Amino acid sequence: MKVLVVGASRGTGARIVAELARRGHLVTAYSRGAGEADRPEGVRPVAGDVLDPDALGKAMVGQDAVVVALGISDNPFRVRLTRRASSPLDVRSRGTRAVVDAMAEHGVRRLVVQSTYGIGETYAHLPLALKAFFTLAIRPQVDDHERQERLVRGSGLDWTILRPVVLNDEETTAPVWVGTDDRVATMSISRHQVARVAADALEGTDAVGRVLSLSAVAAG
Repeated sequence: MKVLVVGASRGTGARIVAELARRGHLVTAYSRGAGEADRPEGVRPVAGDVLDPDALGKAMVGQDAVVVALGISDNPFRVRLTRRASSPLDVRSRGTRAVVDAMAEHGVRRLVVQSTYGIGETYAHLPLALKAFFTLAIRPQVDDHERQERLVRGSGLDWTILRPVVLNDEETTAPVWVGTDDRVATMSISRHQVARVAADALEGTDAVGRVLSLSAVAAG
């Protein structure tokens, strides 16, 4: 399968690129800082802004599926105080809109989008400390996630939304809790685990039209 990963330079996006390449897929890693260094063999890095329709359209040609892993890597408290970041504060919704438009133009239908647990109805299941963090530190980003998810649901594409809980960089082969009823087993998950679920979703059809809540499985 030929897969375009948007937001591929770091974090979960980079893990998804590596996982898809490991499984033998042909991956185009699209990001503003794309380069040859630290890319798995067989991955094609493409430098481009998701908000540049010409560059995004060229990267979309010939793809079978798209994964969106856009986000803001800056310190969330500094972003909230200064209202500035290295990426536009609405990069998730605007970027996803651009991706959806490019997919429609080039006839690509399969879309997997990383959102976050705590959006929509899952907010009620957050611990009190995370509810405060969502409200006080990342409210604008939460709102942008909400807009992003509405765009995906209304896109008419074969979409899947992933909602992982708090992310970490642990390298693990441990199983993943994948819920479809807004519940999770814990409040942590590795980016490597999220990457496995994203790849699984692309390789099957069971997750089409579903919102998946992701967490590590509770110990013991």
